[in-house]
Amino acid sequence: MTWARMVGVAAHLPERRTSSADIEARLAELNPGLDVPRDFIERMSGVRYRHTAPEGWTAAELAAAAAGKLLADCGRDIADVDLLIFAATSMSVIEPATAHIVANLLGASCPVFDVKNACNSVFNAIEVADAMISAGRYRRVLIACGEWLSPVIRWQAKDGDLRDYFEVALSHTVSDAGAAVLLEAADAPGVLRTAAHADSSAWDAAAATIAVTPGASRLGAFRVDAMRLQRVFLDIDTGLVDRAFEPLGLVLSDFAVVCVHQPYTGLLPQFAERLGLTDDQMVPVVAEHGNVAAAGLLLQLTKAVESGRVRRGDLVALVGLASGTSIGIAVVRW
Repeated sequence: MTWARMVGVAAHLPERRTSSADIEARLAELNPGLDVPRDFIERMSGVRYRHTAPEGWTAAELAAAAAGKLLADCGRDIADVDLLIFAATSMSVIEPATAHIVANLLGASCPVFDVKNACNSVFNAIEVADAMISAGRYRRVLIACGEWLSPVIRWQAKDGDLRDYFEVALSHTVSDAGAAVLLEAADAPGVLRTAAHADSSAWDAAAATIAVTPGASRLGAFRVDAMRLQRVFLDIDTGLVDRAFEPLGLVLSDFAVVCVHQPYTGLLPQFAERLGLTDDQMVPVVAEHGNVAAAGLLLQLTKAVESGRVRRGDLVALVGLASGTSIGIAVVRW
């Protein structure tokens, strides 16, 4: 039997970092009709810093930077890759697939396509890569994620409308980042199991629209009902995690780390309590790096591997949460 094994993981974080205090100062300057509450962003979300991509960069450049680093770290060449999947909430263009741009930047000549499912895009790409490698379709699959979220940030609130300001401030928790993971065919288990669940009744709790005008399409408004989204996440069926472990004879304490999607700091302890996670199993990233959307799971895994918290042979769980809403888990023998 052929298994899909994770050979390596990498992340790219743009050098430019901005503090929440700096963001609030600029918001106050741009919205003179509002009494901007200071420290609100950090108190609301726990985000202290976020990254911004260099001028001229898009989702593709962020993904290519992470993928290039990954290939160099693993001692692989882009010519060794059989399939390239771009997986992110972001995109560089509406048409064609952003994967083509990433492939061009890397010099790839293999088949490519995009996988998109909000913040679970990378999780779903892992499912796809695992299935294709196990079926013998491809031997080496590169998943590249580029989250170019700074364009959705809003700087103007309606005059005197504090509620609108809160939504504007919420958009400043997001961050630009790149991440990548390489999966290869192996004769020993790597990706042990994946499982997913969706409840699409709350799809409009967080939605980015497409604005279409004659001859052009662009990203429209991004609206989030933060309280509703939090309720959905906290009510979502976490029994999926236990059901993924049981056929493998595993329990949560067997895992070196459990990477959980982190849109803001407040969700993590509540979700961890529901799962029974310990502090030393988690990899907090959102406070120092902002909400990097689908890149978050791989950013956490990268930090865990680089710090020595995850070594070859260790068990790792990747738990994705996404607007829409969906939950997914990948059980991995690193």
